[in-house]
Amino acid sequence: MRIIRAPSISRAHELVIKMILEKGFPLVTEENEATIEFEEVAMKVDNPLARPLVSPASRFQQRFMEKYAHDLIDGSDSVFEYDYHGRLFHWGEPLSSGGSPVEVDQVSYIISKLSSSSQSRRAIAITWNPVSDEKLANCPCLQLVQCIIRDNKLQMKVVFRSNDMLTAAGANMFALARLQEYIAKQVGVIPGSYTHIALVPHIYYKRDINDIELFCRRGEHIHPIREVCDACGKCPGSR
Repeated sequence: MRIIRAPSISRAHELVIKMILEKGFPLVTEENEATIEFEEVAMKVDNPLARPLVSPASRFQQRFMEKYAHDLIDGSDSVFEYDYHGRLFHWGEPLSSGGSPVEVDQVSYIISKLSSSSQSRRAIAITWNPVSDEKLANCPCLQLVQCIIRDNKLQMKVVFRSNDMLTAAGANMFALARLQEYIAKQVGVIPGSYTHIALVPHIYYKRDINDIELFCRRGEHIHPIREVCDACGKCPGSR
């Protein structure tokens, strides 16, 4: 596993993209999409609310990120196969227990657990539901959220089974850091470090080649592997 420590989530986002594009390997997915994949990555940010929260190279900027974070915490009227708000605040569908639907507000549980036991290691939330997710074409990438309190600060640690590090990870980190801030406020402490673990980090280098160009800056900031440069072909010094 590779470990990245960064002063902000935006810088962590930039560093992980550079790492994957320069050190990753090409893989065609089961959906027949061209990716650059890499080994497990853990990104630790001591102050996840440090600015800038969004890389200037990201396609999605502050307004989009704020809306994405709002939808994760407060929910959205849009209809999807799943969303993280539903999986964190209303986990259970289509399960039942004793003839009644299962619906678990895992965020309320985390807040309650840490409010009653600040040293607890059990304040976790999961998203995976085998009953539905084994059949979904698009199933949750975020799998687990854990919050702990140490030194009177609320730390958050998250695990993604798979993570599109170019176009999704920035928004994921932004929204989860906002969730961390929300939970910390409810518990009555301040936010601490944020750790983002991606078990299979990847970049869709053909589909999102224009987004790569924003981070790469024609080879000034990143020197991608040959497959990425060949797919782009815009840099005069490409291999």
